[in-house]
Amino acid sequence: MNRRLAALVLPALTFPSVVPGLLARVTVLLFCFFCFAGQSLAAGTGYVFVSHERSHTVAVLDPSKGHEVIRTIDTCNRPRDMHFDQSHERLYVACGDDDVIEVIDVAKLEVIDRIETGRSPEVFAISPDGESLYVSEEESSIVRQIDMETNETLAEITTGPEPEGVLLTQDGARLFVTSEIADMVHVVDTATGKVEKNIVVGTRPRRFEMNQDHSELWVTDELAGQVSIIDTENLELLHQLPMVPPGFRPSEVTPVGLDLSADGKTMYVTLGRANHVAFVDADTREVLDYVLVGSRAWGVAASKDGQFLYVANGLSDDTTVVDVESRSAVKSIPTGRVPHTVVIDD
Repeated sequence: MNRRLAALVLPALTFPSVVPGLLARVTVLLFCFFCFAGQSLAAGTGYVFVSHERSHTVAVLDPSKGHEVIRTIDTCNRPRDMHFDQSHERLYVACGDDDVIEVIDVAKLEVIDRIETGRSPEVFAISPDGESLYVSEEESSIVRQIDMETNETLAEITTGPEPEGVLLTQDGARLFVTSEIADMVHVVDTATGKVEKNIVVGTRPRRFEMNQDHSELWVTDELAGQVSIIDTENLELLHQLPMVPPGFRPSEVTPVGLDLSADGKTMYVTLGRANHVAFVDADTREVLDYVLVGSRAWGVAASKDGQFLYVANGLSDDTTVVDVESRSAVKSIPTGRVPHTVVIDD
């Protein structure tokens, strides 16, 4: 028995008449102690998870321990995109070379389930009601809808070649999908599974992020070196924002990842081979700064407290921690081979 618990229990057992009501409280404490002794931490750990395409692992970083890697979880081959369920009790990981999505128990930090998909799952989204997965299958040119209760396929939505980015509206009524080869964004009615509109953007569109009020959809155009911004109500292209860090040619800038700050003011965009992350004012669309990170900046995630930004660097095999206030890299952490996606359990 630990010392704090003993300090409560022993007086109650020795002098029950002196401390009326304490025994009832001790009973509850004992119940909680023995029920949860030996169990893992619950979700909401604050941990940072990084997937790695070539070491076939997910690294777990603990910010409270100086961003130390506290666990490396073995996965199926080529883990890429990752998302938490609504409770943050489970983390879903798309494994592109094994055609599955694996499920990690966030408390135990271990793989507990596997969901079969089609060929080469890359990016996916979880429906707002928590009932469906929408998975882009790069080699099949479809988005597969999967029932999260039964793991069965509900629908196959035909897209342009090499679909990647997948994002749902807040009500789940529309699904946005990028086609890397067709250079367009498909707008899908999820009730019918039909494409209702195609929006031409820049060359090789990759990933999505919404602004704070969800009126704008930001799309990275990797080989155009820009971000396309779409009006989500009228489904029209509003603006295209080029990004060129000092000392780089436009052809060297390959935007891929995006994330919005918790306060909705700043959009963070990784610039791939340009080895920087751009800080962009989400309202004015002005590029505020470029921050040097690792080689081939790919996935990005911003902490909810607004303090840190985490960038997965695919060629330097590390994850950069960026201090948001100073706009500078403060740490580079070797995490595994070819880091891809970063998510935070906060």
